[in-house]
Amino acid sequence: MIGIVSFLSLLVTALVVAFFARRILGAPVGWPRSVLVGLIMVSLLGNMLPGLAQTIGLVDASGQVSQPALAGVMLGLVVAWAFFLSIAALVVLELIVPTGSVRSPMHAFRELRQRLRRSRRYLEVLTIAARHGLGGFLRRSRRPTPTLPHESLVPRALRLALNDAGVTFIKFGQMLSTRPDLMPAAYIRELSMLQMSSAPLEWAQVEPELRASLGSRLSEAFAEIDPEPLATASVGQVHAGVLVTGEPVVIKVQKRSARAQVTADIDIVQRLARRLDTSTAWGRSVGVLELADGFTQSLLEELDYTIEADNMAAVAAAGEAEQVTIPHVYADLSSATVLVMQRLSGRTVGAANDIIAAMPIEFRAAAGDKLLGAVLRQIMVEGVFHADLHPGNVLVDAGGQLGLLDFGSVGRLDNGSREALAMLMMAIDRDSSLAATDALLDLLDPPAEGLNERLLERDVGQLMARFRSGGVRHPELFGQLFGLVSRHRLGVPPQIAAAFRTLAALEGTLRLLDPSIDLVASTRRQTDELLSQQLTPGGLRKQLDSELLNLVPLLRRLPRRLNKISEGLEQGQLSLNVRVLADPGDRGFLLNLTHQVIVAVLAAAATVAAIVLLTATGGPRLAPGISWYSILGYCLLFVGCVLALRALVLVFRRPWAP
Repeated sequence: MIGIVSFLSLLVTALVVAFFARRILGAPVGWPRSVLVGLIMVSLLGNMLPGLAQTIGLVDASGQVSQPALAGVMLGLVVAWAFFLSIAALVVLELIVPTGSVRSPMHAFRELRQRLRRSRRYLEVLTIAARHGLGGFLRRSRRPTPTLPHESLVPRALRLALNDAGVTFIKFGQMLSTRPDLMPAAYIRELSMLQMSSAPLEWAQVEPELRASLGSRLSEAFAEIDPEPLATASVGQVHAGVLVTGEPVVIKVQKRSARAQVTADIDIVQRLARRLDTSTAWGRSVGVLELADGFTQSLLEELDYTIEADNMAAVAAAGEAEQVTIPHVYADLSSATVLVMQRLSGRTVGAANDIIAAMPIEFRAAAGDKLLGAVLRQIMVEGVFHADLHPGNVLVDAGGQLGLLDFGSVGRLDNGSREALAMLMMAIDRDSSLAATDALLDLLDPPAEGLNERLLERDVGQLMARFRSGGVRHPELFGQLFGLVSRHRLGVPPQIAAAFRTLAALEGTLRLLDPSIDLVASTRRQTDELLSQQLTPGGLRKQLDSELLNLVPLLRRLPRRLNKISEGLEQGQLSLNVRVLADPGDRGFLLNLTHQVIVAVLAAAATVAAIVLLTATGGPRLAPGISWYSILGYCLLFVGCVLALRALVLVFRRPWAP
């Protein structure tokens, strides 16, 4: 019992020491290390104090205190300096191993396993790159490659390496193939050839994923599910099914192994991007870090089927007036890994050559016009559009009815971007290079090093002249614009790039639907119709109402403000009030700086005063050979050292979240 009481007393004392140490330092030092240091201090002090008291003659051999006053003062000084050493130990620990940087043993073990698995994958990816002759472009060098090499062997090697590295890197290459503003033409050609092939999973591997998502509702909701997949991709596969209500559906099930692989590879992509950014000039020139961040966000969204369901609902709501079918999603049966949606008739355009060939010419022309009109309306009017319209994502049936699939990638444009894009299309159609340049500058971000607007206007005019003479097809015009933007180093916001990419990729799908389609004439007609709808009296009135709505609050306040200004001028009381440090961040910075300076000054003042008192002679004596000046000097020195430690913590500690 005595042992338990002693231990509890020791623990309580250590907690008190830890509490005051944290308060004095003014930093959120971890409780475990604070308590541990407190236990060590109390234990050492308890063991050393009796021997120390006998050594300096405060306690005789029988254990009696010979000089009570001196013993009390000396005991206080010893405890104070032991406390200081504890605080100093905490400061050293914080500087070497900050609080929160060391994980719990279980967390550290799991993290070690993940690190080893990630390192193996990282080494595997580097080995693939080296096997295809790309190791030199990843190596750090004092004289980095100034630009991305254009040799034909390098783009081909990059395509093969990405293809061997797996689904994540294939998708990254496909994303790069849609950015002609960043990548040279040789790379675009090679990366556009990347195709994902994935073996289908057995039904025994797919069914557990369905049951994990739906539970008992699986048998209650579906009358039948075809175990043979309709389509297989790298991330998931699609099965046909029938609801108990008799409605035909398709069930998109995510592969667990693919999700785990993608999650692991995302970190590899980020690491490689950081390495290329720091070691190569061409990596910095193409903005590889921004590309990797955007790709990571897009891929993580693609892994969440609830986002795809929301995208489908958004596009359907935006394009409900168009004759292009968007599948209905059964939200109550869907989850992050399972998507149940309406099954549309027909086949994908890329696999429907026989259906398209059997269709009457007018059906094919109407289908192409409907698809082009729907996409232009989504981009220019509604601002929500399907951003991946390759032939595998567009369905067509024998009657020419169209449907859209795979809404993992959807773009959204704000009102200003839509208006600028509409002005760009109108300027191109009206052959006005000046208006087209102004619209392009409204759409894009200016370069960091300045822009030669006259040169940009001439280049835009030359491109429009090629387009007007028939040398460039209209959707290809946006691909050419990417190259022009890259030469002038204009920044392309991701959503604008998605819109340009959609228009550029639409050409292949339209050509498969109707090889005889006149893209220039059809695009001009569709654009004129959309713009004329916006420029009708009703459309202009709607825009005017929107602008006036924004001006109403200003107009209401304007007379009162003008009256105040005129009265102030008349009475000579007009003044200008400038609020210094109005920003909370500026005030916080100044307060922290002032705090640090005050603590440092107090520490220096206490230390200087302590030195003066310790070196002073004479004065009242507490005991023979011990003056009150020296006692007071040691106390001030303790205060100065503690304040110095606090100042050190204030300077070097990390910014802690509240």
